Amino acid sequence: MSFLYLGFLLLSLAGMVVLDVRRRLFFAADARRAALVLLVGVLFFLAWDVAGIGLGIFLHSQSRFATGWMVAPQIPVEEVVFLVFLCYLTMNVVRLAEQLLGRRAAVVTPEARREVDAP
Repeated sequence: MSFLYLGFLLLSLAGMVVLDVRRRLFFAADARRAALVLLVGVLFFLAWDVAGIGLGIFLHSQSRFATGWMVAPQIPVEEVVFLVFLCYLTMNVVRLAEQLLGRRAAVVTPEARREVDAP
């Protein structure tokens, strides 16, 4: 049993938390809404995994880098942590893009465009 993969997932998740808090992206902006969105995303992907397992598409195989802990048949604890990380990462990227594009749009106002376009 190894905690290497789980450790890297938790380290990556901690990086998402730091980014979130520093830029007030997701949980730092509205914790209740963020928790709901994250929960819905993780449940969606868990349902996807369960469907894939039921169809014989996804099967868990032992790894020397994983803990071997299972939360359900064919679903290791690392899968759940990965799905939390994936959904959190996606929402942080979306909110960061909104912030950056919002700033760019605010910098180039219609008045500024008229001044640049004027002869």
